[in-house]
Amino acid sequence: MTYRAPINDMLLALNHGAGLNAAVAAGHYGNYDSEITAAVLEEAGRFASEVLAPLNRVGDSNGIKLKDGKVTTSPGWPDAYQRWIAAGWNAVSGAEAYGGQGLPLALNAVCTEIWAASNVAFGLCPLLTLSAIEALDAHGSEELKNIYLEKLISGEWTGTMQLTEPQAGSDVGALRARAERADDGSYRVFGTKIFITYGEHDMTDNIVHFVLARLPDAPAGTKGISLFLIPKFLVNADGSLGARNDIYCSGIEHKLGMHAAPTCTMTMGDNGGAIGYLIGEENRGMQCMFTMMNQARLCVGLEGVGLADRAYQQALAFAQERKQGRAIGEKPSKSDPIIVHPDVKRMLLQMRALTAAARTISYATAVALDVSFRATDPAVKAAAATRAALLTPIAKAFSTDIGNEVASLGVQIHGGMGFIEETGAAQHLRDARITPIYEGTNGIQAIDLVTRKLAPNGGEAVWALIGELSAIVDEVEASNDPAFGSTAAKLREGLAALERASNWLLQRLPNQPNDALAGATPYLRLFGSALGGCMLASEALAARTMEGIGDAQRYVTLARFFAENVTVQATALERTVTEGADAVTGADAVLLA
Repeated sequence: MTYRAPINDMLLALNHGAGLNAAVAAGHYGNYDSEITAAVLEEAGRFASEVLAPLNRVGDSNGIKLKDGKVTTSPGWPDAYQRWIAAGWNAVSGAEAYGGQGLPLALNAVCTEIWAASNVAFGLCPLLTLSAIEALDAHGSEELKNIYLEKLISGEWTGTMQLTEPQAGSDVGALRARAERADDGSYRVFGTKIFITYGEHDMTDNIVHFVLARLPDAPAGTKGISLFLIPKFLVNADGSLGARNDIYCSGIEHKLGMHAAPTCTMTMGDNGGAIGYLIGEENRGMQCMFTMMNQARLCVGLEGVGLADRAYQQALAFAQERKQGRAIGEKPSKSDPIIVHPDVKRMLLQMRALTAAARTISYATAVALDVSFRATDPAVKAAAATRAALLTPIAKAFSTDIGNEVASLGVQIHGGMGFIEETGAAQHLRDARITPIYEGTNGIQAIDLVTRKLAPNGGEAVWALIGELSAIVDEVEASNDPAFGSTAAKLREGLAALERASNWLLQRLPNQPNDALAGATPYLRLFGSALGGCMLASEALAARTMEGIGDAQRYVTLARFFAENVTVQATALERTVTEGADAVTGADAVLLA
């Protein structure tokens, strides 16, 4: 089956759950006309359904090919990409001064979900270009911006991130790529990078690589890393492409999923060194790279949402068509669609509810990032930046975990047919599996949440968010809508568990950090379960008062299911955080036996 973007669900999540309408009303988006939101998303959904979704299986089946240092993408890929940039999709949130449309990052975030749902391997390419644009715009010289930014924003050229080396994955400080200063102010870079997504391809004339390397006199570790812009082809003074730079694809990886997205080994320096240009300051490359990575982490979370929604749509269609067994009380002479069975209904509700919660968390992260850039009040900007920083690891890790769980449920609903490649259910699971790994593993996201986002100022950012979520629960109680069932009670229990777990971690971090880190991953899941439940309840409350949204009670039903089936797990997760540390920290006798 093809993909259809769930526009109404997306608009409800963006405008109400994530708070875009409130931010627009507060003046944080200047003269942005929110009426344009639906029109843009409708068009994005149409492009995804008509152009990208049909190529999803084509790319998975054909993969990519490397010959003589050149990568050939799957049939239809280059043409689809040219249609992509001609339609202006690469430029949605780009700066207007360099040819972008200047639309909110939050709007582009919804589009990112749509691209991931329709064809995640294709969507990876512009995802990385967006991160490159952010780094160049924030840290690049005016000269480099004038040469490269317009081409990247339009999508005429694409960008890559190059961090990983065979001995330096998450431990970036262990990298060995080296850079040497040249007399003309440029640099020569030598080394090998691995796992470089879209490091080489045939969809554009030029590729702009952002590469971490170390200067000869640099300090050890991450404090001695610099970031360099290294184009595949050098650029002449008139803007035309010049000589081929000394950076090549020397190998491609054969992967579990994402077959159509080239994952390259990149070699620099076989012919005198790749010519590079410094981004930011020497030995301050990690600061620049984090600009790219934080943007990419949100986008990877949106990949998880998109893959989950695609898996749900396919599983729902299959459950409505596949006939097996009979509904209770029906005559044995006929078979019913499997959707009549309570356990199948439960799995489908689980898929949709988890997807919806992850969606709103990700959109809320994008709105917070927008406000941190766009607001004029310094206090508002600072508060939004803090909120965005808090939500980013949750958006990345919770959403990608959900992507895997929902895709796995999709296979389960298909039964034996789900294990067969022809149905396509298995591809969603294979494609989703990388998302909790790249752009910072989900374990690293959990550590970041506990040590860098919870810990500062005694948990101030967390307490502020819990206060807002408690107000939502108050509204659910005040609604007196029996359709909510025990939603309010379950959400209160979840928030109380989150508060207690947060306090426990704050107490352990100074003197017993290993105990705190042992509980970091279940704490992140606890956070996402409480946060997602409250956000879905907020959307349900909004839907009840809106016109033109159809059966608004379906959102109440979804919020109730999440609260009574997912958020209800919060107290168990709290106990895992607060009571399970000793079993982890004392496990060496088992693990090292």
